Amino acid sequence: MRNACVKICSVSFERGLHTDSIERAQGLRRCLISAVMANVGGEDAAGRRSRRQRAEDALTAVGDAPDAPDRLRRILEQTLVFAHAALAAVYTLTDDGELLCLVEWAGVPRTQYGLRDSYAALGGSAVADAHHSGRPAWLGPKELADRAQSRRASAGDFHLAVLPARGQGGDGCLIAVSEHPDGFDAEDRDCLDLIARTLAYPAPVPRTEGGALPSNAFNLAMDTGHVEVGDDILDLFQITSEEFDGKVETLLGLTVPEDLPSLMSVVEADHMSIGDRELEFRVLQPTGPPKWLRLRGRLLPGGEGRPARLYGTVADASKLRSDVTDVARVQRLAASLATAGTVRDVSQAVVAALRTPLRADRIALAELENDRLVVTVLDPPQPESWPELWRSEWRSEWPDAPVRAMPTLAAALREGRAQIWPAGTPLEPALADVGPGGLAVLPLPAGGRMAGACLIGWDSPHHFGPDERALLTASAGLAGQALMRAHAFDAEHELVGMLQRQLLPRRLPRLPGAMAVARYLPSTAGLELGGDWYDVIPLPDNHVALVIGDVQGHSAAAATLMGQMRTALRAYAAEGHPPDVVVSHANRLLMELETDLFATCAYVDVDLEEGTAWCVRAGHLPPVLRHPGGATDIAEAEGGPPLGVMTQAEFPMTPLRLQPGTLIALTTDGLVESVEADIDAGMDRFAHELAAADPTHLGQVADALLGNARRSDDVALLLMRYDGMEMRPRRESWTVWRVPEAVGHARRFTRRTLRSWGLASEVDTVLLVVSELVTNALVHTEGPVRLYLTMINSRLRVAVADTSPRSPVKPTSIGWEATGGRGILLVEAMSATWGTVPVSGGKQVWSEIQLDR
Repeated sequence: MRNACVKICSVSFERGLHTDSIERAQGLRRCLISAVMANVGGEDAAGRRSRRQRAEDALTAVGDAPDAPDRLRRILEQTLVFAHAALAAVYTLTDDGELLCLVEWAGVPRTQYGLRDSYAALGGSAVADAHHSGRPAWLGPKELADRAQSRRASAGDFHLAVLPARGQGGDGCLIAVSEHPDGFDAEDRDCLDLIARTLAYPAPVPRTEGGALPSNAFNLAMDTGHVEVGDDILDLFQITSEEFDGKVETLLGLTVPEDLPSLMSVVEADHMSIGDRELEFRVLQPTGPPKWLRLRGRLLPGGEGRPARLYGTVADASKLRSDVTDVARVQRLAASLATAGTVRDVSQAVVAALRTPLRADRIALAELENDRLVVTVLDPPQPESWPELWRSEWRSEWPDAPVRAMPTLAAALREGRAQIWPAGTPLEPALADVGPGGLAVLPLPAGGRMAGACLIGWDSPHHFGPDERALLTASAGLAGQALMRAHAFDAEHELVGMLQRQLLPRRLPRLPGAMAVARYLPSTAGLELGGDWYDVIPLPDNHVALVIGDVQGHSAAAATLMGQMRTALRAYAAEGHPPDVVVSHANRLLMELETDLFATCAYVDVDLEEGTAWCVRAGHLPPVLRHPGGATDIAEAEGGPPLGVMTQAEFPMTPLRLQPGTLIALTTDGLVESVEADIDAGMDRFAHELAAADPTHLGQVADALLGNARRSDDVALLLMRYDGMEMRPRRESWTVWRVPEAVGHARRFTRRTLRSWGLASEVDTVLLVVSELVTNALVHTEGPVRLYLTMINSRLRVAVADTSPRSPVKPTSIGWEATGGRGILLVEAMSATWGTVPVSGGKQVWSEIQLDR
């Protein structure tokens, strides 16, 4: 699909099209690439969803704006994306029923396939036949050659689809062209049928003879220049109906001379292509500055024997336009740069201050690092809006270009003053395509050197007045100083972020029957370290601990304490303590550190086998559960005080029940609390956004939840999706009483368990390991002893727990006369692997035995 998009967009440049067609193809190319990339990325995201279902979603999104002026074109663009068409067009029937006229198209210009502006409704064309019969027509190269449908020199390399369509405003046809060798496949045709039934055509151009126009509308005959105008438009031009002679030249004479070229491109038929047009222009006023007006028009062909007509509206746009002087603009730029903290903030402030007043088509701002330009902002951001050289030779979506590759730019930077080149100036290709209608290069001076450069380009010929030159010069000096300050701020902030990331897990572990992702965003409000943290701790017996917390304040002390608390919680959890004991130990440790800071924490111990969890809160936000059906609950988990506040604090445990597909979300207050909304409203919003997310891809869910995060505080987010284990281990346990027959009882329990599991053939090896481990526990420890047997897949795990924290030591050498010390050596010899793990107040010695089956 991506290759098809590139092919569609490149055809219009290779065949020498009209300027309007090229501009339209360029704009479409930008739209297509973003849409196709979203579609390609959505293939995986959609899972088993069909292309038709994705097309339905896209058409539904378009339908949410039924009054949008470009709605019809946006529907046609879905044809290019989902039906893999190179061209899509709509023809509607005129009022008299004689012609099917083109009203909109998208994709490669229609002239490349010989499509006309109109077809006779009763003629012999494929468009007329499909409209008359009400059945779709699918024409291949041979059928097209027989019909002489194409005017191309080579007509045998595309397929044509014509589908009758009935809309809200009339009826007509949807036409699509495919350059694929096999034409439209079944899915393509299914999507075309869906789009044809979705189309809602605009009503034909109103016949004004004998009827009045709306007060804000006009109707212009393109051959004679006679125009019918509503009363509201005459009021905007400050002319009465008695004074108006019906000539478009009269209205053009009242406009600002600089705006005439753009208006002439609309009212002259040679410069107007089929479809919508919108532009803003100024009209002179008896007193005061000119008034801004907005024209929206649609050109439809009149058909054979009748002239084409331009029908549209004119509205007052002065409220959207500011009569701010250039001095005021410089003052506003200075104010915005004073609060810009990062290089990107500075770049965006410069773009906002310059592009709209200068009516520039593109603007780029770059830092100068040694001999290279590192671009920080491109506006518009689409790579295809910028020269091909920037992407091909420098091989970067956002170019990191050597200054020596652009001698004109290098000379401007050496001279240190703004340079302006009007349209037609011969420049190197890397700059000529930035501003074919005019280019301005602003070196950004700061501290006796050049901090960067700003490139401003226009597509149509642009006249540089003295006011613009003064605005550019003044803006360059302000931007250079701000860029240097922001660069230093960014460097310090990056160092702070790097230090803080070192205190967080580098990667999360893989979990059996679950998946976890985490995100961390440092605050951009200052340069101090924050105290938010998260952790995922694998525990024995397929348990996992999810931890998230926040240390009070933003400072090096807060970050240090955060690292200590994360390490302590991990250590206490690894010792095998239950969740409330883990949090209590962490609280006691923080009290003993004698710090003025406190911390909040949420600890969730999840049993991945049973789908149960225990939650402990220490002054932190409760977890949010998203159930498989999409409903969300904010867990009503009773909480204790923050860590480090009370020595004798209780931290109750709250049970949670998880079904396969349940999503657990833990976050810090930086994501849900703000000045405008309290934390309860933020949690409700967080739960609502989680309910709307697709849990299939946790990374995308996390990114979406952080999309509106306020960066005035640190943000930590931890998500885990519980899927359920495909194969659950089989478990049995036995309490070993300290009696003379204890080892024999343990062997009988083991033999009985293995027989019930169908492992009678493995009993000798397992019994030997059980005898040695149980004997060691009874001889070398005191207190209760418990035996655990676990089988999963082809491995049997034998574990013996006791109350002594000391691990058994394997002897280095044993003499012939020694009476002990061989037990661990036997266990090691009979096991695939063995070891010890701490449990609450003691240890567990375990051995894994590989079974034959």
